[in-house]
Amino acid sequence: MAGATRARGRPRPLVALAAVLAAAAALIAPAVSLAAGGAGFAGPPVDSPLGTVPPGHARPPSIHSPEAIVVDATTGTVLYAKNPAARRPIASTTKLMTALIALQTTRPDQVMTAQPYPATPSESTLGLVPGERMTVNDLLHALLLASANDAAVTLADGISGSEKAFVARMNAEAHRLGLHDTRYANPVGLDDPNGYSSARDLATLTRHLLRDRRFASIVDMSQARLTSGAHPRKIVNRNDLVGTHRFVDGVKTGHTSHAGYILVGAAHRDGAHVISVVLDEPSQGARDSETLALLRYGLGRFTRVTIHSRTIDLVNVKNYDLRAPLRPGHDLNPAVLRGSSLRLRIYPPIIVRGPLPAGYTVGDVTLYANDQPVTRAPLVTAERVPEASLGRVILIKLSNGDAALGCGVLGVALLLALRVSRSPMLKRGRTGT
Repeated sequence: MAGATRARGRPRPLVALAAVLAAAAALIAPAVSLAAGGAGFAGPPVDSPLGTVPPGHARPPSIHSPEAIVVDATTGTVLYAKNPAARRPIASTTKLMTALIALQTTRPDQVMTAQPYPATPSESTLGLVPGERMTVNDLLHALLLASANDAAVTLADGISGSEKAFVARMNAEAHRLGLHDTRYANPVGLDDPNGYSSARDLATLTRHLLRDRRFASIVDMSQARLTSGAHPRKIVNRNDLVGTHRFVDGVKTGHTSHAGYILVGAAHRDGAHVISVVLDEPSQGARDSETLALLRYGLGRFTRVTIHSRTIDLVNVKNYDLRAPLRPGHDLNPAVLRGSSLRLRIYPPIIVRGPLPAGYTVGDVTLYANDQPVTRAPLVTAERVPEASLGRVILIKLSNGDAALGCGVLGVALLLALRVSRSPMLKRGRTGT
């Protein structure tokens, strides 16, 4: 009897082996469990060259301004430049930085109190009375359209408490933006030997500002009506080109006796957007005509291209011996520089797992022109991705030499065999023989 008890207490080798193999099966169970469809981890980007856009033949304009520039507003690519880094006084285009700080730190409906501002007869002002209260939204319109110096001083004092503190903030922001040829002496733009910038820096600052929809909307107005303050006011944009040329959408004029006539311009056409700067022009007419020449030249450097949505890459389907076709979610139709080298950069997942419908987003596609990102689209499944059954998961993994899964399957089989061999019916059958 004792011997029989010891025999039952000792682990039988076959049972122990089956238990170990079953444990292995449990460990790998998550790998074969069915889950909701989706994309796996992102894989490395894949580049697909598309060729070169035919070059254009536009001649650069003859510009008499001593410093001028035209850049692509999207990428910052320089399309034309003449002494772009030369430091010069910039008059009221200084107010671009004043506007940037106001946009960063205030609300449109915030109200500020006008400060005393003893303007000279030649200065542009809104005629604010000390103590008059006006919204930031109206002050920004007055600053950017009418170039009102009293609006600039009111914003500076309302934001920083004093002009000196505000100017320090302007210079700190210029440093942060990498405007290495820029220094500010006041928020208005009055001539001062410590206040200067360059055509290149003004273009860079304007690119940054035009990303703000409020700013872009204001500088594209030919006139505006201000409703806050002591009484309603109507103001007109000093940049005449906005009202006379539909493709011009900004940005800011400037003039002092020392700085000459200045204009930071912007224009769009057929998907292209460019920014121009001319400094120290001899007259308003010269300023406007050379700005238009630069803007037209810049826009003429672009052409539309269409990249049709088509199957562009394949990715493995989890637990299937097949690959899923992918494509951009829609056609790409940007404006790009003539002569640009184009390529698609595809960001696919390493693997996808069904079930997935056609058009399911699994990654991204970006179009590059001369190594600059131009536009993007989602990367989607081109057709339905099937779901794998548990049986197919096991077969695929076994065929791929998955040792852990093989051990698990064998362990389960052994446990079932042991259970059957020890069943009462089987024992009765043996006793009867």
